[in-house]
Amino acid sequence: MHDVLRRLGSPGGWRLGTKFAALFALVTAVVGLLMGTLGYSTAALLIRSDAQDEFEATAEQLSSELSSPSLALGSGGTLNFLHSESFTYQGLSSSGAVSVPIGADKGIEVLPVRPSDRAVAAEKAPGAMRTREDASNGEKYRIATVSIGDGRGAIQIGQRLSPMERMLDVLALQILGVGALVVLCAAGAGWLVSRRVTGRLVLLTETAERVSSTGRLDLVAPENGGDSPDEVGRLGRAFNAMLARLAGSEEEKRRLVQNASHELRTPLTSLRTNVSVLRSFERLSPDAQRRLLDDLQGETRELSGLVDELVQLATGTREDERPRDVPLAGLAERVAERTRRRTGREVVVDADGSTVHGRPTALERALSNPVENAAKFDAEGTAPIEISVRNGRVEVRDRGPGIDEAELGHVFERFFRSPAARALPGSGLGLSMVEEIVRSHGGTVFAANREGGGAVIGFTLPTMAEPPAPNDTPAPRGGPPPAPPNGPPSGPPPADRG
Repeated sequence: MHDVLRRLGSPGGWRLGTKFAALFALVTAVVGLLMGTLGYSTAALLIRSDAQDEFEATAEQLSSELSSPSLALGSGGTLNFLHSESFTYQGLSSSGAVSVPIGADKGIEVLPVRPSDRAVAAEKAPGAMRTREDASNGEKYRIATVSIGDGRGAIQIGQRLSPMERMLDVLALQILGVGALVVLCAAGAGWLVSRRVTGRLVLLTETAERVSSTGRLDLVAPENGGDSPDEVGRLGRAFNAMLARLAGSEEEKRRLVQNASHELRTPLTSLRTNVSVLRSFERLSPDAQRRLLDDLQGETRELSGLVDELVQLATGTREDERPRDVPLAGLAERVAERTRRRTGREVVVDADGSTVHGRPTALERALSNPVENAAKFDAEGTAPIEISVRNGRVEVRDRGPGIDEAELGHVFERFFRSPAARALPGSGLGLSMVEEIVRSHGGTVFAANREGGGAVIGFTLPTMAEPPAPNDTPAPRGGPPPAPPNGPPSGPPPADRG
């Protein structure tokens, strides 16, 4: 109870719905107070003005009739009319004696007499009048004393003010009651509106607090009618979309951290092997020593490039390697030589003089990945891996198991791995990195199954004789690649399978 009273005494701690209800009630109360005060003041002014006008008109009429020589007291109807619910009258002699009407249905009601009234009663001229306000018999009166003339006395008429004031009091109570009812209705309406509007905000707040306290991003904020076009509905949908994107980003980060090691495994394994050979470095022939050092240098360069590409892929940035003219034939020979050394597989290169403008290390990585994939997925194969370069079109062909037709459109997606490749090392990053590199050089990637078995994975790049394409041109994924300028490809192109 103490906490409730403390919150009620501290509006800053109120719930949003309570603030809405209080605000509605406050605004309505202020408007009602202004309107009620204006209405009461206007009504009171009109009622009192009408009563004043009625009194003055009656007093003037009495003065006029008493000034008339034809007046015979008791014979006219005016004085009888004056004794009513609002008016009363009495006679007053010059000596101060009072005469009041008596009737079966009327009580005796005597108006107060003051010396100024007796002075009017002693007036010689008829119709002389004096007015004042006074109180008697528990009532307030507006009194007019009108002389009869020749010192014969006066007639006093009194207007009761209490009935008028009681009527105004009743009006004030009615205005106050209606105003209070309106304030309560406004508070209720504010509470209902705020409950409908802020109820969803409360749910969103609770969901955000749970996300903050638990770190879970799979919580869905209830939208309470998620198709609502208002701002709260839009906020709920945007909040859920934000949670979904954050959850996806968190999952992608986790998978990147967990699986990047697979992409690093090949160069690291080769480095460990060569390092173990270094223990017997003195016993090696000069030619073997030279080849070992060349291998170490190539593996460290490859590892460094792979790490850079992983960072670029994760952050969406590229290293500042200076672009230059790159002959694709020489690049293909270097990749083939490294693959032969690592796997012992035969790699055949068939390349023309195509030259592209780009980053050499990145392009070498783009070609080495599909070549290494071909060796990995056809580890027991005896057929050579083929690298073909024609007019900027690079194809890597193998005679492995090929790619499921349903997966052709996904092989370049980040982290995608076919079910058949789950048991093999890899992260599903390789071909997505190939696509990033090729697209940054204005090229396109392709993947397809090779006629007679196997897969074809590759890319096309604008050669120096061609105008470079925009870097942000999206690359088509899957499906048969377009035919090269010098004829159809020897096999359709495919993708990184892991």
